[in-house]
Amino acid sequence: MAVTKEKKGEVLEALKAKVGDAKAVVFADFKGLSVSDMSELRGQLREKGVEFKIAKKTLIKLAAKEHGFEEIPSEVLEGPVGAAFSMEDEISAAKTLANFAKTNENLELRGALFEGRVLSVAETKELAALPGKEELLAKFVFLLKSPISGFHGVLNNTVSGFVRVLDAIREQQEQAA
Repeated sequence: MAVTKEKKGEVLEALKAKVGDAKAVVFADFKGLSVSDMSELRGQLREKGVEFKIAKKTLIKLAAKEHGFEEIPSEVLEGPVGAAFSMEDEISAAKTLANFAKTNENLELRGALFEGRVLSVAETKELAALPGKEELLAKFVFLLKSPISGFHGVLNNTVSGFVRVLDAIREQQEQAA
């Protein structure tokens, strides 16, 4: 069934808004995914604040061009391609798609729009390999806590060593008496 010009205009406006609001847009080839796999993928993406949309490639190109991405290489938009719009975190879309692709060989990363650049498949996989926001925050807290824990350990050992010496002196005096 052909899509009317009005409907295409609505889809284009929605895509323009999503590309403008997204911190990153990751493209994936979903050919061969079953309906249940696609539902599972959409659920995983939704948990991370990522929206997954399927639209005509020409509309995706027009929406990207509107936001400064002049030319998207043909290999990025090859085959049936869906776009994952990462609204909250720069890498959550790439990370979630890459993790899903590990268990489902029918999904392939195709590229991404990130920080004003069009990323290749290899660069998108590198983006997906970066640690997530929570992991980075946990490492940061550990780095802040580490010197304090070490200082606490040194002070505690000094005090406990002093107490052990006093206890040894007390035992010697009891044995002498």
